[in-house]
Amino acid sequence: MSENKENLVFVIGHKNPDTDSICSAIAFADLKNRIRSQKEIEDHVRYVPRRAGHVNSETSFVLKTFGLQPPEYIMNVGTQVRDMSIRKSPKVDRLCSLKKAWEIMSEHSLVTLPVRREDDTLDGLITIGDIARTYIKSSSDSSILSSAKVLFGMIAETIGGTIVTGDPQKRLAEGKILIGAADPDKIVSSVEEGDLVIIASSEKPVAEIIQKGASCIIMALDIPVHEDEIKAAEKSGCVIISTDSDTYTIARQIIQSIPIEHIMRTKKLLTFSEEDYTENIQSTLIRNKHRAFPVLDVHDKCIGTISRRNFLGIKKKKVILVDHNDLGQAVDNIETAEILEIVDHHRLGDVQTSQPIHFRNEPVGCTATIIFRIYQEERIDPSPEIAGILCAAILSDTLMFRSPTCTIQDKMAAGSLAAISGKDMYQFAKDMFMAGSDLEHKSPEAIFYQDFKQFNVDRITFGVGQISSMAPESLAFVKEKIRTFMESQCGHNGVSHIFFMLTDILSESTELLFCGEDAQRVVEIAFKTEVHDGSCTLPGVVSRKKQLVPRLVSAIQEL
Repeated sequence: MSENKENLVFVIGHKNPDTDSICSAIAFADLKNRIRSQKEIEDHVRYVPRRAGHVNSETSFVLKTFGLQPPEYIMNVGTQVRDMSIRKSPKVDRLCSLKKAWEIMSEHSLVTLPVRREDDTLDGLITIGDIARTYIKSSSDSSILSSAKVLFGMIAETIGGTIVTGDPQKRLAEGKILIGAADPDKIVSSVEEGDLVIIASSEKPVAEIIQKGASCIIMALDIPVHEDEIKAAEKSGCVIISTDSDTYTIARQIIQSIPIEHIMRTKKLLTFSEEDYTENIQSTLIRNKHRAFPVLDVHDKCIGTISRRNFLGIKKKKVILVDHNDLGQAVDNIETAEILEIVDHHRLGDVQTSQPIHFRNEPVGCTATIIFRIYQEERIDPSPEIAGILCAAILSDTLMFRSPTCTIQDKMAAGSLAAISGKDMYQFAKDMFMAGSDLEHKSPEAIFYQDFKQFNVDRITFGVGQISSMAPESLAFVKEKIRTFMESQCGHNGVSHIFFMLTDILSESTELLFCGEDAQRVVEIAFKTEVHDGSCTLPGVVSRKKQLVPRLVSAIQEL
């Protein structure tokens, strides 16, 4: 991790989020950032709101009113490649010599070195095994340098020499490597066009070697080069390199001048994106014989490598849950994340943690009420914008104080927040509910899942959706639009029963739609009422949490 990389903690509401879920996440992230400890600041901890579903019309109206952006969408909090300790490596291009590549890999304890282009995209891959195989091959291949088209400048650099004459950018295009350790006449007779000759004696006939067409002569042990030899080399285009090394050292080192482009792998490279979820790549890593794999960012830039051992120290995502504590309503893979805190006003669910956490659960009508109380306990005033969205959340969850879940604490909190925000609470509530019931241009799917939650009882999963409106005609429109779609969803994802509340805020009543095997019987037992054509009217019922779900649970258990 780089020194300035932030440690993010996600504050997340439930799936198919309502106004309370979204606004509580925004407000609590704001509060947590304002009360960060000195250690959190030094560790670059930052709390950020996220959402686990689409923002509905009502919530969009609230956020737009107070000039706030919706939280970013997060569909999964499972560990990703970005949460692993990605092994960084210096930037190396394809012209890097084997010697330099080896030095880099040794210095950084790397077994795999990504080769990058100028724009940092992946060009190829080289491993220690590739380098070792090249050394073994060189022992029986005297033309390996010409096969690799090595630059003479790179040869001089690798063996610690200097170019006496010739173009350093010129390549060894053909020929073999000769070491001039035999009889001078035999050496000359062995030279062919393009050969590279290593000489360790001033008695060796340099001029004759040049005439035979050698492309390069390396003068070992700092043997002086005479003027006539330099002129002959210039005339023929022969490169002369001088070094203080002996012929044995030169012969061993010269292979290291090969550019890595000659041996690097460029085809069928197995790479991973930093966005990949580890559960999806773990089996691939285990099956593959390679020890390290390149990692690409969202722009396809290579940022380093990972190996199987990186799974040992993987960092779980840190999250705070607001407005829910049930696995069925939580963002995907919540069981693999580290839950730090929960703030909620619902019944206890089935979320489990590996260690004790801060769990604030109060019997009030809205999570936003609890969060405002935490602001007060910390003696921090929310900004007008934060106060406005918290007030909106309370008005929404309590149906403008008409819900039986509403408490005096909700009313007091909403009044104080309205004063801070500068809004007329009752007029704003009417505008908000009207915006939320404007469903004319939405698809049946969007309407159905706008505020939909799943519940589990006795191995049975049932879903409950709700649309609240101050306009009865809007509810009639919704009923016709979603009836068929609701029936099509019954049986999907293990949901055996579906109930949908069309709640009239002004009359404080709900028309309940339902489908699924025994759903009618469940409703009859729960509410002791007659049903007609898959629906019934429930006077005084406006709360899903307090008035509907508990009765449905009891009825299902009875059946």
